[in-house]
Amino acid sequence: MTSIPLAPGAASGQRVSQQEESNRNMRKIEQTVSVPHLGGSVVGYTLSGQYNPDLPTLVLINSYTTSAELYRPQFANAALTSAVNLLALEPYGHGRTRASYQHFSYWDSAVANLQALAALGINEAFVLGTSQGGWIAARMALLAPEVVRGIIPLGSSMDSETLKSRQLGCWDAPEFCTPFIEAFADPVPDEWVVPEQFVDDTFDAALGGLAPEERKFWLATYRSNYSGDDGRRRLLLSTINLRDRDGLHGRLRDITSPVLWLHGSEDKVYSVANAEKEILMFTGAREVRLEVIEGGHHFLSASKPAEVDSAVLEFIKSWS
Repeated sequence: MTSIPLAPGAASGQRVSQQEESNRNMRKIEQTVSVPHLGGSVVGYTLSGQYNPDLPTLVLINSYTTSAELYRPQFANAALTSAVNLLALEPYGHGRTRASYQHFSYWDSAVANLQALAALGINEAFVLGTSQGGWIAARMALLAPEVVRGIIPLGSSMDSETLKSRQLGCWDAPEFCTPFIEAFADPVPDEWVVPEQFVDDTFDAALGGLAPEERKFWLATYRSNYSGDDGRRRLLLSTINLRDRDGLHGRLRDITSPVLWLHGSEDKVYSVANAEKEILMFTGAREVRLEVIEGGHHFLSASKPAEVDSAVLEFIKSWS
């Protein structure tokens, strides 16, 4: 099992001072952990500080082609990091996560996340996920209900990309994804980097565009994560998975953990109407709640961090 740094006093149960707690929150840990799935993998993770087993853990799963950096506002929120261990886990095809096998699915990311928790010695956690992170969180809850204490989908969908979802106001994923799948189909030289247009199109859909400094940050992040032929292939497979994934409607009744679904009123990818329909499918969950955040965009934790963080803290406290 991988050794995870413990907060001062956590192992002995001694009281920790406010200064020590503040210092813990300033020491963000960015590493990888090895897991056996897909022939052996490394999973990229970011931890909000030294792990405190006396606090609940909140797993954060990023959206399509982003990374743990999506949750910078959450890692910067001292009220949140003093109340929970934040642990961002990057899915296959994203960030620092790599597999020995070439192909992967969202189910594989769910399994790898559960194995990463086990490797880090974390027995249970709440799981929050943005967009694709939401349906990965749901898969984790289906596979290991004894581990997942609750799920928090943000701007997500539990369907495949269907005509029915588009009739409810969701985006046309084949229209967005297929040109990029075709563009990324062939091998590229080592100097290749993801095109600016791809980054702009992604954030136009997810946040209505980016301010200049944010655009500069994300363009650099994307070009670090998606360069050369390996980056091109991971980007291709991530886009294929988004367009061609399986839906979960027939399985949602088997999720027993509580569900807090947060959705932005301005989400242009998955509609509030779709969320209102799908939240009713969690018939086996101990509690189900949908909250619409006014003015929120698809990448909800980035567009409305204060509202998201407050709702998440309340939910975790009520189920801890």
